[in-house]
Amino acid sequence: MAGIAVLLVLALVAGVVTAVVMVRRPWPETSGELELSGLEGEVRVVRDDAGIPQVYADSMHDLMLAQGFVHAQDRFFEMDVRRHATAGRLSELFGEDGLESDLVVRTLGWRRVAEQELTMLRPATRSALDAYAEGVNAYLAGRSTSEMALEYSLLGISGLDYTPEKWSAVDSIAWLKAMAWDLRGNLDEEIGRALTTATVGARATEELYPSYPFGEHPPIVDQGGLRGEEFDQDATSGDGGPLQRPAPGGHRAVAALAGVRDVLAGVPALLGKGDGIGSNSWVVDGDHTSTGWPILANDPHLGISLPGVWAQVGLHCREVTPDCPMDVSGFSFSGVPGVVIGHNADIAWGFTNLGADVTDLYVERVADDTWQYDGRTRALDVRDERIEVRDGDPVDITVRSTDHGPLLSDLTAVDERLDEVDLTTDGLVDEVDQVGDAEEDTDSAWETGVSLAWTALEPHPTADALLALDTADDWPSFRAALRSFAAPGQNVVYADTQGHIGYQATGLVPIRRAGNDGRTPAAGWRADTGWTGRHVPYDALPNVLDPASGIIATANQAVIDPRRYPPFLTEDWDQGYRSTRINQLLAADDELSVDQMGSIQLDDWSAIAEVLTPYLLKVGLPHGYYSDGQRLLRSWNHRQGADSAAAAYFNVVWREVLERTFADELPDVLEPDGSDRWFAVVASILPRTANHWWDDVETDDQVEDRDDVLREAMIAARDELTARESPNADEWTWGALHELELRSATLGESGIGPVEWLFNRGPWEVGGGGSLVDATAWDAREGYDVTTAPSMRMVVPMDDLDAARWINLTGASGHAFNPHYTDQTDLWARGETLPWAFSADAVEDAADDVLVLTDGSAG
Repeated sequence: MAGIAVLLVLALVAGVVTAVVMVRRPWPETSGELELSGLEGEVRVVRDDAGIPQVYADSMHDLMLAQGFVHAQDRFFEMDVRRHATAGRLSELFGEDGLESDLVVRTLGWRRVAEQELTMLRPATRSALDAYAEGVNAYLAGRSTSEMALEYSLLGISGLDYTPEKWSAVDSIAWLKAMAWDLRGNLDEEIGRALTTATVGARATEELYPSYPFGEHPPIVDQGGLRGEEFDQDATSGDGGPLQRPAPGGHRAVAALAGVRDVLAGVPALLGKGDGIGSNSWVVDGDHTSTGWPILANDPHLGISLPGVWAQVGLHCREVTPDCPMDVSGFSFSGVPGVVIGHNADIAWGFTNLGADVTDLYVERVADDTWQYDGRTRALDVRDERIEVRDGDPVDITVRSTDHGPLLSDLTAVDERLDEVDLTTDGLVDEVDQVGDAEEDTDSAWETGVSLAWTALEPHPTADALLALDTADDWPSFRAALRSFAAPGQNVVYADTQGHIGYQATGLVPIRRAGNDGRTPAAGWRADTGWTGRHVPYDALPNVLDPASGIIATANQAVIDPRRYPPFLTEDWDQGYRSTRINQLLAADDELSVDQMGSIQLDDWSAIAEVLTPYLLKVGLPHGYYSDGQRLLRSWNHRQGADSAAAAYFNVVWREVLERTFADELPDVLEPDGSDRWFAVVASILPRTANHWWDDVETDDQVEDRDDVLREAMIAARDELTARESPNADEWTWGALHELELRSATLGESGIGPVEWLFNRGPWEVGGGGSLVDATAWDAREGYDVTTAPSMRMVVPMDDLDAARWINLTGASGHAFNPHYTDQTDLWARGETLPWAFSADAVEDAADDVLVLTDGSAG
């Protein structure tokens, strides 16, 4: 027995040693010297104690090549998954689990568009992309997959025989399509309006999709207007020129739209999805700061993932010259050269999603390979695609497109064939009348299809903008760089070392014909619903330099009041709660500092709590057990810190109020998620005790009013928190409900416990909430866990760039168990940031590891 025991121990030790070797094998070399084929000179990669690389080179070629190599060192598996996702090839790695995404991406043709865009780029951009690819491929050369990522080792054990292809410039460009898709604007609202109208009628739908409240929440730009086709920030009024806002119109086809909604749900949210997707960014001039110089702050709210969306990096030409102009630091995408958000030696910039309406769904009349337009029959564009599926048969699809775009509705037939989606299970098609006009209903010769028009399917050189932005050095060059930024449209705030601040809206925004208001699907067979083929000119997009207020805050709110600006951007803005709060906090202090800016990013005050709590306090509840939660609200300051008992109670009540008010009339897929739109909806009906939404239509013998709903919600919330946390209300905490769990989007969702344990981390108990400045959103339909969050935070003072602060949601590394896998997450959850060294001296002082890369071509 003793001998057997010794053998078992030895086997266990051997297994542990093997596992440790397998885990550590892909970790990057971060010190010493490496030969790298293709370099023109020596490159230094200086990493701080968080593993963040700062790259120094003598040429743009070497700088981009080294960035590609370093990205691959830290994140190649993530890069490889991203390129499979954007090419519609996830099924090759993950089998049928990737098929729904591949079907949509192949139909939209993301990679086909990227290939066209490659031919449109400036020579300097193309050279940067090629050098970056050269660096990635230098990393791949001579390495087995087990030396690249632990994930490949496990996939190999599962039977995958795979060798990564060489990286290409198109792989980088295609990622920009994923970015544009996740930030595409109001496509979900367009479908939602149509299906809601079919369910509860047009009047009730208008109540659930309120207009932007310009009187309550000011837009980003409150001055200027159009003069001809150019925006003039000093204009007191403007004219629209040829850019007219479209009249209302549109048609719906419920069955086809329900199917399209289900199909689109299968695409993984590479940046995140839902109403929690947004951002905060602001800049103030020197009149509002303690130093007399501008300070810029940014925290984009994206989906949570592991590794995170961003890769921090510095890219420095040792001597800045016209041939080597880059000296920049910030947040990049692994797989894409350059820095997306950050600062260089002269300017800083931050992004929030513009949210312009750049997509339209068209209900089409189709028959075989033809479609109808303006009373005539036209040929559809048709192409065939084959999707290779690991451990399965290939899936062949035929992609048909009208002039508007690809027919997404064709995918519902593919899904049904593969038993992926049952379109009638959600009840939408069964519960509502089919919607359409008489012409559609009586013309049985045509089938109903749904196509998608999207500006990101029009090839444009967005990649030019990213690299030009990195080397811009003043307001004119900043604006010139953004001229090429086609998709996704962004609000970009600006500050420079000369003391200026500014704002520029970017992106292609289509000009629609009069029969299409962009709010609901349009009739594709009518000539008055299409796009004109023109876009709002870049020079006509709102922009402002040094506004009189000295404050520019963007948080996805309306850009400008349409009464002074005729071009139609969208009607589906964020409702403006975050932006108004930010503006109030910034305007209240003219001695703002970097630390104070960081504190504003963590502001957890709830606007809906301020509105709803007084009504909750008036509700009569049984004394004692059921009034304990109400007691907490009496002294509550409406802040949602992780340790707040009152915030825990309020948010459970809020979720119950939404469920009890709207679930009786809306199908599951249209129920409230608790986002800013629902803040506005509930705030609008609270003053009306007998508003029709309060009544439960499923009860025949009574008519409920507001206080009935609030009372039952508060009672249910008390019971839920007792079961979840404690019978003692003072022991409740919001963080115990509102947890952040970081999960790998691939093997972390395998369903195999030990494998998920390898890659997933958390949970962390956090404060904040949806539509708060500290925007840790949660979905009221699902629970309280964080679904989207600030993916990074940065604060940049323009008088001392070495005093800037930054933090990433996760660490620099994509390798599980690497010390830098989630080392920044603990800091992020506590609201802390890291010092952000920029100057060469500061970077050297912060150095923890130095890797020297030399040319290895001769060897």
